[in-house]
Amino acid sequence: MVSGLKKSYGDVEAVRGIDLVVERGETFGFLGPNGAGKSTTIGMLCTLVRPTGGTASVAGHDVVRERNEVRRQIGLVFQDPTLDNYLTAEQNLRFHADLYGVPRALVAARISQVLELVGLADRRRAEVRGFSGGMKRRLEIARGLLHAPVVLFLDEPTVGLDPQTRRSIWEYIGSLQASQRTTIFMTTHYMDEAEYCDRIAIIDQGRIVALGTPEGLKASIGEDRVEIGTDDPAAALAALRERFGLEATVREGVVTFSVANGGEFVPRLFRELDVTIRSVAVARPSLDDVFLSYTGRTIRESESASGNEWMRRMARTR
Repeated sequence: MVSGLKKSYGDVEAVRGIDLVVERGETFGFLGPNGAGKSTTIGMLCTLVRPTGGTASVAGHDVVRERNEVRRQIGLVFQDPTLDNYLTAEQNLRFHADLYGVPRALVAARISQVLELVGLADRRRAEVRGFSGGMKRRLEIARGLLHAPVVLFLDEPTVGLDPQTRRSIWEYIGSLQASQRTTIFMTTHYMDEAEYCDRIAIIDQGRIVALGTPEGLKASIGEDRVEIGTDDPAAALAALRERFGLEATVREGVVTFSVANGGEFVPRLFRELDVTIRSVAVARPSLDDVFLSYTGRTIRESESASGNEWMRRMARTR
């Protein structure tokens, strides 16, 4: 449970007061661009970052006053790799078991169990330096599950992996959640990954701007996205506004707007829009559209803006 949670670094507000409740056994996603406050929030929930305001509890324990209790209840897969490449998969897991005080009598069975869960049982005695990126990520997930946590935190679990490996990782995460009933709290800036979650919170500039199931959030927009290709985007923008009262945007050279019943609207475009149309596409609302609707920007535009702001701040400190 999170209430009014904040984190500031000097005059920079990384997290600006968020409220959140995640249910036991839920797969919950934090969706937002890089720099939105996702990793900072996970850092606070995992007791690695001290909040500057508000309260939060994980598995019934306060993240400030009961840090040790929280740490015993959680598993954490960091965004950056933290495995020892010169140890075997089994040795990495045994080291983790020692750190978390897993009873010696249970260690061997738990290692076998989690390696089987992530499909690495046949590589337990292989050195990690020979693993692919996807195998390393699966081993990190196994490590996070080794001490049977109540909540597993995954910070950008598939960053840097190719699409096929990302899908494979999510198949494993889904099977783990179904078999272990572990609560999973994950962050991502990949829209397709958010579809795997029971609920998602869209975070932008340190604030939660939307919260709900993926389908519920898409339904809240209620309109289809129409994209048209034309040789004169400026004329198309003006014509759409004057003829249909529609506000459109140009993104990557394509004129984009939202309208109810897009499939039925397209024939009117060809009949009544006094602009040559080279191509047209209609799509049901996606999470990209949800993000755009609630923030006024695409997630890529938000990441670009965050990066530019970071460079400006760095320049002021020189």
